[in-house]
Amino acid sequence: MEVTIGVQNVARELSLETDADAAEVAKAVDAALASPEGVLRLTDSKGRTVLVPGRAVGWIQVGESEKGKVGFGAI
Repeated sequence: MEVTIGVQNVARELSLETDADAAEVAKAVDAALASPEGVLRLTDSKGRTVLVPGRAVGWIQVGESEKGKVGFGAI
């Protein structure tokens, strides 16, 4: 699952690939936004952990990863 996070007052977004499904990511986001001191904590597919303060989250996009294309396209 590909997750992209927009952080307030930061020009670039964070993107990570996680093995969690959309429901697990949504649950983590809900928990982080529920309290003023909440922290969004996600682990990517390589085992690295990303921490974002809940109050700094601007937006989150969750979607399936795009499969790489192999070969030549029609011209």
